[in-house]
Amino acid sequence: MLLKILIACVFLAMVTSLAAGAGFLIKDGGRSRRVLISLKLRVGLAALLMALLVYGFYIGNLGT
Repeated sequence: MLLKILIACVFLAMVTSLAAGAGFLIKDGGRSRRVLISLKLRVGLAALLMALLVYGFYIGNLGT
């Protein structure tokens, strides 16, 4: 159960980072580094999410 909550939290963090990046892009016109930092964070969160999903399926918590 804790794994599913952690996966949901990481997914929500990814969506928040996506929204922040879009806001930075609109506000700054793409001329600041904040968009790049938001993208780096989102890529890291995506890698963490994939690792959590693989781990969950491997140990049997997410499978059928």
